[in-house]
Amino acid sequence: MFTTRPEITGTFGVVTSTHWLASTVGMSMLERGGNAFDACVASGFMLHVVEPHLVGPAGEVPGIFHSASTGRTEVLCGQGSTPAGATLAHYRAQGLTMIPGNGLLATVIPGAFDAWMILLRDHGSKSLRDVLEPAIHYAEHGHPLLPRVADTIANLKEFFESYWPTSAQVYLPGGAVPEAGKLFCNPTLAQCWRRLLTEAEAVGADRTQQIEQARKVFYGGFIAEAIDRFVANNEVMDESGRPNKGVLTGDDLSRWSASYEQPLTYQYGNVTVAKTGPWSQGPVFLQTLALLKHTDIAGLPHGDPRFIHTLVEAMKLAFADREAYYGDPDFVDVPMQQLLSDDYNRARSRLIGDTASDLLRPGVLPGFEAQHQRIMDVLARLSPELTADTPLSAMDKSNPMLSAKRGDTTHIDVIDRWGNMVSVTPSGGWLQSSPVIPELGFGLNTRAQMFWLEEGLPGTLAPNKRPRTTLSPTFLFKDDRPYMVMGTPGGDQQEQWQLVLFLRHLHQGMNLQEAIDAPLFHTQHFPSSFYPRGRKPANITLESSVGEAVMDDLRRRSHALEVSPPWTIGRLTAATRDADGILHAAASPRLMQAYAIGR
Repeated sequence: MFTTRPEITGTFGVVTSTHWLASTVGMSMLERGGNAFDACVASGFMLHVVEPHLVGPAGEVPGIFHSASTGRTEVLCGQGSTPAGATLAHYRAQGLTMIPGNGLLATVIPGAFDAWMILLRDHGSKSLRDVLEPAIHYAEHGHPLLPRVADTIANLKEFFESYWPTSAQVYLPGGAVPEAGKLFCNPTLAQCWRRLLTEAEAVGADRTQQIEQARKVFYGGFIAEAIDRFVANNEVMDESGRPNKGVLTGDDLSRWSASYEQPLTYQYGNVTVAKTGPWSQGPVFLQTLALLKHTDIAGLPHGDPRFIHTLVEAMKLAFADREAYYGDPDFVDVPMQQLLSDDYNRARSRLIGDTASDLLRPGVLPGFEAQHQRIMDVLARLSPELTADTPLSAMDKSNPMLSAKRGDTTHIDVIDRWGNMVSVTPSGGWLQSSPVIPELGFGLNTRAQMFWLEEGLPGTLAPNKRPRTTLSPTFLFKDDRPYMVMGTPGGDQQEQWQLVLFLRHLHQGMNLQEAIDAPLFHTQHFPSSFYPRGRKPANITLESSVGEAVMDDLRRRSHALEVSPPWTIGRLTAATRDADGILHAAASPRLMQAYAIGR
């Protein structure tokens, strides 16, 4: 099969990410004797610099990793929880029915930095300076600006100048939109990291003590103080159409820390898939496989429209259950054992017919009947806000945020020569999500928009609760051996594109690059996780390169097709390690910025 580039192979190490500079920085850590965790952290900080429209230092980072030295596979939870002041009563008192998709009200505790630090402390080998210096260099001296970053800034120029002047100071140097392909600097961010390094290294030469001091600086020192001061003293224009104050405080930051968890797993043939828990959408991947076990998808060849139809219909059912049942398991009972059971999915798979369904059909589980009815009632009542043709329907047409663009996400996969494997999906803190904090050079995240301002739902807003994020890295075992890491940006599409890659690789025999390069598709049938929560019943969005015959077949099956040009859907990356130690890696050519590197 034709591919745009070769699948990278080697034995020393591979790094694949959504930006070539992040991949090369990660590879440089491996070349200097570092391991996969050092490479991953250094790449993560680079992405804050080169993809600021997709990720920032105050975002979040879930990950799944395997440590060769301990033999354990764990989840890294760098998803911050809501502030103590994030009560349903407070947000309703602002006259809101949904949490805006930008500004300060949508902010949760920044989780990424602490997650990077505990991963580096517990599993890395390099110093804090080693992993931060590349990002500091490029922030201070500049990097070639991506065209999409320049376009994002251009679209927000008037808004920044009118409402977020601190963002204009960073992203409109000299009052002008920076030019794509030219050097762009963020000296304030570089100064922030230099000060953090100075304070971390002041405790002495011990690597672990320096990392611990860096955690204290971010969550209790000058960074936390700057965040607290900015949120307390500013009302910020957001998608509600008016300025609002946030509720995040320095005390919220000081009491929070990233953590490790056991992954949720599912056996599919000779492959075991490990995902983050139901505080993410990760279990959708597992539920879809549990449904597909009872179909003929394993025997469908590449190019068969039944492959697209069957997978899409299975994903619709799994995502419907996401709406009804997923949430932070520290707050709500999520019946994952029932949702992944053979009996439940055998019965649910019978709903996959020869034609497309336009219904949102979560399953009804014993003991959860009232919860099921509650979510269906809420979705029915909010149906005007959940139609594809009425975006921002609750808002006045004069709202200055109608031109704003939601950010996306990044991804990193790394495997080293010792067999350490890590997959992370950093996101949040986009340049368009929240205004820049002047002393820091970055803004806050907007992950609280995942919550509902409705009582009695798994995703109902509450203090100290994790949002049900879309961020979802994937780890695979093959024949009980650590085998594959993969992921993608894409919000609600992350599970969907990864399932396409997985099934093409497993059932259709494609290598990683072939599976990524083949035409991609997804559905927007279910409510979006992002403000204003729209859906497109029976939708399939697909690249025209699937061919007219395939599209005609899908239309006959009553799918509502939204056709995109070739090479416009998905930003997958993936890496594998064979039993003999040979490494493979690949990255999407779409958007012309993701790259796999290795030797």
